[in-house]
Amino acid sequence: MARALWNGAVIAHSDETVVVEGNHYFPPGSVDSSRLRASETHTVCSWKGTASYHDVVVDGEVNKDAAWYYPQPKAEAANIAGY
Repeated sequence: MARALWNGAVIAHSDETVVVEGNHYFPPGSVDSSRLRASETHTVCSWKGTASYHDVVVDGEVNKDAAWYYPQPKAEAANIAGY
């Protein structure tokens, strides 16, 4: 099982992640959304598309832009759609 941890807290855990370029993409239901805060940051990958970011917040400490997803991934990255 893959787990995403920060500052002693489990942010996500799942047996059904998708690994792309060494990064685990977690199904939405496996993520503790109470630990996420929307960020204004967006980046563009030439083959995955535009990423949207979240800050991870644990006990008042913030890990800026530590979690991201691709709301509308390009065809080459269709396997991470919804992750």
